[in-house]
Amino acid sequence: MEFTEALLIGLGVLAGVVVLRLLYVWNTRIRPLQPSLDLEWAADCQHLTTAQVDGSAITFQMVRNFTWRTTRDRDEDWVEEVKVDAEDLEAVWFMVDHFHSITGLAHTYLTFEFGSGTCLSFSFESRREKGERYHPWDGLWRAYELYLLVGFERDVTGLRTHGRRNRDYMFRANTPHEKNKELLFAMIDKLNDLAVNPEWYHSLLTTCNTSIVQIVNQVTPGRIPFLWRNFLPGYTPKAAYKLQLIEDWGGFEDTLRKARIDEKAQDWDGEEDYSAMLRSFLPPAQ
Repeated sequence: MEFTEALLIGLGVLAGVVVLRLLYVWNTRIRPLQPSLDLEWAADCQHLTTAQVDGSAITFQMVRNFTWRTTRDRDEDWVEEVKVDAEDLEAVWFMVDHFHSITGLAHTYLTFEFGSGTCLSFSFESRREKGERYHPWDGLWRAYELYLLVGFERDVTGLRTHGRRNRDYMFRANTPHEKNKELLFAMIDKLNDLAVNPEWYHSLLTTCNTSIVQIVNQVTPGRIPFLWRNFLPGYTPKAAYKLQLIEDWGGFEDTLRKARIDEKAQDWDGEEDYSAMLRSFLPPAQ
């Protein structure tokens, strides 16, 4: 037997052993794990937000309202009750947060803007225990519960523009008012369901972006097709633009340029309304 042939056989046997070992670990140690609601959670995901709906009136309980100077230097606050009206919903914004130099790695979430000036962000994230750090490898193996954070825009986007100083984009969703309301209520349904039926976060299959895609397609079946960009959120602006999910602000490149908010947000004085400040840089509604 030639050396090359023997080497290939050896590598094949080794690969088979590794696969069998992974299957054993998955079925004996990982698959039996169940997601939990009752653990000692990190401060930024300590509470689960829920919502009560009475017609168009919505009351959210436990909305995050942190003030971020850095990721460690922050003022922590949870607002026990926030009331909005679905009929007052003015716009939905698609947010893309580039937290890594690799373009495809990004975080996506939605912000709902109400005529009253209230802007609430809905962000699917991994829920971490106290002292636990997120790592995408761990997220493949049932290490984190799926968490739907509801926070004021000044908190959720401010964390990224000021606490982390990431590269951030803000696109106005190109959907009719009734669909925006349906999307809001679908997010609320998911919010309330996660409060009683916890799920696992998964670094590829159940992420910030795939969760949004699932809910959008629940509201409008087939609206977002199966795309590789769904698994690399940093590339989603181009897909959203081609699918006419976001407003066209003069072609894709101009839309991307006008949607960037992080650099302009650095001039915020901390006193002006944060949400109003962001929108002062963006094109008016079409």
